[in-house]
Parts: sequence; structure tokens; C-alpha cells
Amino acid sequence: MEEKGTGRLEAFSDGVFAVAITLLILNIQAPTTPDSLTDSALLDFFHRQWPTLIAFVTSFATIGIMWINHHRLFTHIKRTDNNLLVFNLLLLLVIIFIPFPTALLAQQYATHPEMHAAAMLYSGTNVLLAIAFNLLWRYASYKNRLLDPKADFHSVQAITRQYRFGPLLYLIVLAFAWLSASVSVILILLLAVFYALPGRQLRTVPEKVEMKDDEGEERKEG
Repeated sequence: MEEKGTGRLEAFSDGVFAVAITLLILNIQAPTTPDSLTDSALLDFFHRQWPTLIAFVTSFATIGIMWINHHRLFTHIKRTDNNLLVFNLLLLLVIIFIPFPTALLAQQYATHPEMHAAAMLYSGTNVLLAIAFNLLWRYASYKNRLLDPKADFHSVQAITRQYRFGPLLYLIVLAFAWLSASVSVILILLLAVFYALPGRQLRTVPEKVEMKDDEGEERKEG
């Protein structure tokens, strides 16, 4: 199986992330008749736009933080093969789809806040996103298949632990979406913040550091 560097994959992925995050702003529209708006009417317009703004911020945070995580993964992944390219494309497919359920959720919540179908689609998209990230990382990290030989073991394990429950957590959010669209969006935003944080590295044994004494002999210090 032919393996190559990750440069082209990362450049292409960055472009897709940039397009997806830019498309989000298209959901926010200025008033169609700004000349006729009084201050009170403009304030009322902004008040009616708040679901769209919340959805925009949540999706911006989600895509932005997924980009951070993608970059974090590829500090360890240093080789690619055909399977990894496919898993990466599946991830980008979900990323580029996010602006659609974002717009749908904002529109439905603005007119029918009691309805939940759009919130479930939005939450379900995040479930697929979590699954896609897990597939990408687990394929690359299985027995260090495509990782840098010098990758820090504890960092790799920390990422695996952090991703392990991602699909389950987003499934729980999907269940909340059936009850409350606003609660599900808040939970997705909180999960985005959680995944922005580096995974905790639980070190049970102090790392051994090689040092040399004055006579040039190597010794280990904890």
C-alpha cells in the first residue's frame, strides 16, 4: 500500500474548512428595506434574528474547533494512504454540509420554535461529524499505522480517550433536540468548547529523561 506525506491532504482540507465556515455568514441577512427602519424597528429585527445569530456562532465554533482538532491530529499523522484519504473525505463531506442544517434550524426556530425536526437534523449532523473524526483517527493511530514514529505516546492516548465518547455524547444531544431545540444548540456549543481543549495526558509513570554526567556517561533521571 503506497504511503505519502500529508501536505496535499492538509492543504485541501484547510480549503474545505475555509469554504464551509465562510458559507455560514450567508444565513445572516440585512434588512431588505433599511431606509424605512426606525431604531425600534431595527432593534425588533435584531431580536427576531437572534436564533440565526446563535446558530451561526455555534456552527462557526463547531467548524473552527474541528479545524483545530484536524490540525492537532495531523501533528501526529505523518503518512497517508488511500483509506485515510477516503476517511478524510467523509469528514469533509460532513463539514461542508453543516451550513445547510444551520440555515434550516435558524429558519424553523424563528417561525416555529416548538418544532424540533430541524434541531434533530442539526444534532444528527454533529453525530456524523463525531463518527467521521473517530474513523479518521482510529484508522491512522491503530498500531501507529500512519503516525510519526516519534509521536508522543501519552498525547496519542489522550486524543483517543477524548474522542472515544464523542458519538455517544452527540447522540445524547440528539435526544435533547427532540425535547428542546435551544437546549440542544447550547449543548453542542459546550461540546465544541470541550473539544477545543487538548486531551488530558494522564501520566502514571514519570517520563525518563536521558542526561549526561560530567564524564560523558549517560544516565536517566525521573
